[in-house]
Amino acid sequence: MQKILGISAFYHDSAAALLVNGNIVAAAQEERFTRQKHDPRFPSQAIQYCLSEGQLTLDDLDAIVFYDKPLLKFERLLETFLAHAPKGFKAFLRAMPIWLKEKLYLKQLLRRECRALLPDPEKKSDLPPLLFTEHHQSHAASAFFPSPFTEATVVCLDGVGEWATTSVWHGKGRELVALEEIQFPHSLGLLYSAFTYYCGFKVNAGEYKLMGLAPYGKPIYADQILTHLIDLREDGSFALNMDYFDFAVGDRMTNARFHALFGGEPYPFDGKPDQRCMDLARSIQDVIEKAVMRIVKHAVSLTGCAQVCMAGGVALNCVANGKLFQQDFVHALWVQPAAGDAGGALGAALMAFYAHNAVEPDAVDSMQGAYLGPAYSELEVSDACAKWQAPYQILHKISLPQTVATWLTQGDVVGWFQGRMEFGPRALGNRSILGDPRQQDMQRTMNLKIKQRESFRPFAPAVLVDAVDNYFSPAHESPYMLSLADVKTDNLPAITHVDKTARLQTVSRQSNPDFYQVIAAFGEVTGIPMLINTSFNVRGEPPVCSPDDAIRCFLATDMDRLVMGNIVLDKNEQSADAIRRAKQVTFEKD
Repeated sequence: MQKILGISAFYHDSAAALLVNGNIVAAAQEERFTRQKHDPRFPSQAIQYCLSEGQLTLDDLDAIVFYDKPLLKFERLLETFLAHAPKGFKAFLRAMPIWLKEKLYLKQLLRRECRALLPDPEKKSDLPPLLFTEHHQSHAASAFFPSPFTEATVVCLDGVGEWATTSVWHGKGRELVALEEIQFPHSLGLLYSAFTYYCGFKVNAGEYKLMGLAPYGKPIYADQILTHLIDLREDGSFALNMDYFDFAVGDRMTNARFHALFGGEPYPFDGKPDQRCMDLARSIQDVIEKAVMRIVKHAVSLTGCAQVCMAGGVALNCVANGKLFQQDFVHALWVQPAAGDAGGALGAALMAFYAHNAVEPDAVDSMQGAYLGPAYSELEVSDACAKWQAPYQILHKISLPQTVATWLTQGDVVGWFQGRMEFGPRALGNRSILGDPRQQDMQRTMNLKIKQRESFRPFAPAVLVDAVDNYFSPAHESPYMLSLADVKTDNLPAITHVDKTARLQTVSRQSNPDFYQVIAAFGEVTGIPMLINTSFNVRGEPPVCSPDDAIRCFLATDMDRLVMGNIVLDKNEQSADAIRRAKQVTFEKD
């Protein structure tokens, strides 16, 4: 079994990933093509991209693997409703038609959707075998098999899969053995999402906002959380007090008892956070960190291996990850860059490959920097410019880094569109917006005028890997922007959060030579080899995928320049009509 397509779909963050001979050929989220953030639909466009990248058609595949087992999930749903009956009957009635019409017959649905992608949909014999992995098995495989470790302790933390919400695994060679798990409704992910909901942010999307808000608060509610909401034991096992939550069978995350405990009804959606909201964010962040430390410490004691891999949505909590780096029971940490459900597509394919092939994974990071999405030619870029009637110039590749660095030192905000799109939620230098980290007002400018988002949201620094020790502590490699570090200097206000930390990305010449050269050129001019790096999008939409997406976003915001390969657009040269049209497309849909 050599050519395997992995799929995640129908819940949130649908994605596809392609393996050929165990090598990751391509991976992408459906949202990047449809422009619908967290798109849960069948990932038709992501699949078509992956097959195109591999120069394959669907009938060339040896297997298609789905990232969870819907019948187990249905079993959990039924048991939960029966355990809480008659409470939640309305939610049960809402859920059943969807399950009975679609999700319960997911195998048939998947076959129908896949058949539509065949070169000849009428040939029934051409569809490859359809396999299923369990949800946390997919997470664990996505964490261990692409990691640089031949043996590791694997910890998966998320909201819920079929039953598991927390699981511990021992990875060794091609073997991945489940050791322990905690089951629904007891979930760190759902606990964190309950506070996300209560603070007025969208569940499965606003958790980053809650994490960014936490440093503005004090953990004054942490004891209340530990006393009333979660029984957290020394070995990391835990149980939620479901008397305070409504997510098991209700239509809200929290209930009246939760609201009374914290002094009032949930905050209005997308309202301005006050100090109580900030204190709540800090309190739940502290509790989650305490739980993660205990879980990982216990997991390492089970396996005897201090090399740790992580996946699941909670593994995207870079604050907790940064603290794990400082623990003496963790010698090395690797987090899957697409740690959420999108990464389950990759994990499902990897699990199938190593289950059916007697080969050992290489002891290298095989994620290729997470640059696994589509790239576009200069012709495709110039065609997109023509569509928008956008004048541009072409710079020589040798002079491009120095020219861009000069613009950045002058205070310009630059859209940076290069090579293959990133897989996962982070911009890592190919679909990025860049700025000068030294400028006092740059964070506010980029948040309000470019990203169109809350002013408290922090920005990440992208720093050359060989200079990280000069600016951050503890100094460590963080190529996927998945851990926090303390900022050691006071002259980087635009990337320094209120608690003097930053979400760190380290850039090497090997992983991304074009991005490395721009940062290095900026360092030659300023003495600081570092840039602000944030995702190329505005609030409410996924990062850009195509040149058309990039030009539209550039025209609709206050970005000064756009660099796509060697093609450069200057905002001052763009027509008022093109800018108006771009703003209509970008913002009127809201």
